[in-house]
Amino acid sequence: MTHWSGRRALVTGGASFIGSHIVAQLAEAGARVRVADNFSSGRRENLSDIQGDVEVVEGDLKSSDFALTACRDQEVVFHLAADHGGRGYVDLHQAACATNMGLDQNIFLGAMSEGVDKIVYASSGCIYPLNLQTDPKEEVFLTEDMAGPGYDPDGMYGYAKLGGELTLQAMHRDHGIGAASCRYFTVYGPKGVENHAVMAMIARAFIGEDPFRVWGTGEQIRNWTYVGDIVAGTIKAAERIDDGTAINLGTMERVRVLDAVKMVLEYTGHQAEVVTQPNMPTGPLNRVADNSLAKRLLDWEPEVPFAKGLRQTIDWYFAVKDRDQVREYLEVLLTERPVALTSGASESK
Repeated sequence: MTHWSGRRALVTGGASFIGSHIVAQLAEAGARVRVADNFSSGRRENLSDIQGDVEVVEGDLKSSDFALTACRDQEVVFHLAADHGGRGYVDLHQAACATNMGLDQNIFLGAMSEGVDKIVYASSGCIYPLNLQTDPKEEVFLTEDMAGPGYDPDGMYGYAKLGGELTLQAMHRDHGIGAASCRYFTVYGPKGVENHAVMAMIARAFIGEDPFRVWGTGEQIRNWTYVGDIVAGTIKAAERIDDGTAINLGTMERVRVLDAVKMVLEYTGHQAEVVTQPNMPTGPLNRVADNSLAKRLLDWEPEVPFAKGLRQTIDWYFAVKDRDQVREYLEVLLTERPVALTSGASESK
């Protein structure tokens, strides 16, 4: 990381999973970091071990006044705050996910009004057309140009993220503000939350679930990407992209859900009957990024293969979690964002 010493950087949603990892890396590089979070999604303990110059401001970024205040005196805004959960949440709470459109506009306009140099936007693989992701037997790698007209994103969450990307590109053209969009693909790792697939698998093994439930047929293909790689790519995008270009951040490993389940069970030593649930929220059947543009523009590619990152995440999870608490909240968390149980769930993935 270069040129961050003394720079002022706002991280919205900075107390949540990915956001707190970005805060840690920026602070370590010497940046003066401001975290804006309403703690409906973030957790204060995610920031407790971070060393460096970190200021926390609490408020709701759906308020334009608070968004303006959060952006004041900042040079770079990393915008990760969003109403989001795992597959169960985004499928069943479309209206809630649509509110991200207003939240994004507040941040973008606040940043421009306050003279911010650049906005780095956490977008998502959910912006890609669903009709390209239907056959798990077909080897498809989604390239950035596949998200053009003929738009068919993944629900209201996908529409909101796509709208955010297009808005930033227009703001760059019309007003010259620097911008970059990072399309995250299925992020996992320490501090991750159980409402996403890998973390849910780990949680089911942790509490000894038998039969071990898997949503969908288990034939779905994903490219789970370790959070450290996502953070590195996001910060490189802040350093190297100015014109609103959207870029995939994801590994190109194609991992079948049932194979990931097998890896979890083997590493944890949990023996259970695996039962698939095709009637449960599943999402696209074949979602994997092509990351060649990130290699070319950012000199970035993932460093942590899935098998290694999975082991590291399991080790973290088993070291910090309480089985009784996980049993109490897991099923609710798979479809909701109950603050009392989780201090929220997660930001954008």
